[in-house]
Amino acid sequence: MLLPLILFALFQQAAPPPVVIWPHGVSPLGIKHKDDFGSHGLSITVHETSGIAEIHEATADVMIVQSGEATLIYGGEVIDPKRTGPHEVRGPGIRNGTSVHVAAGDVIHFAAGVPHQWIVDPGKQITYLVVHIEEPAK
Repeated sequence: MLLPLILFALFQQAAPPPVVIWPHGVSPLGIKHKDDFGSHGLSITVHETSGIAEIHEATADVMIVQSGEATLIYGGEVIDPKRTGPHEVRGPGIRNGTSVHVAAGDVIHFAAGVPHQWIVDPGKQITYLVVHIEEPAK
């Protein structure tokens, strides 16, 4: 009799809340916190230096630039790709990608499987909110 009650309590605690508010675009639990809602998640990313090339094979991303600026390279192919986890590929750069300058207020959508990389000029930074949307791997 006690076991069903314990399981019920665990499942009740595991369910994400129906409403989450991030005042001023940052989780109340801090900039490094990621909220996971099962089929999607929320996080903040800050780059003060250029990043590596990434492919999220099963996750689409919607990014909302909050501050700063950078060059975004997307498409093409990842140079020297390495699998770093399930449905995740990383590499030092992108060959034959498209470059675009992005800044505060820009909104970007990446379909799952699109290579992307941030290039941040010395002394600059970029901060963006990311909505991670889980999709079936192709």
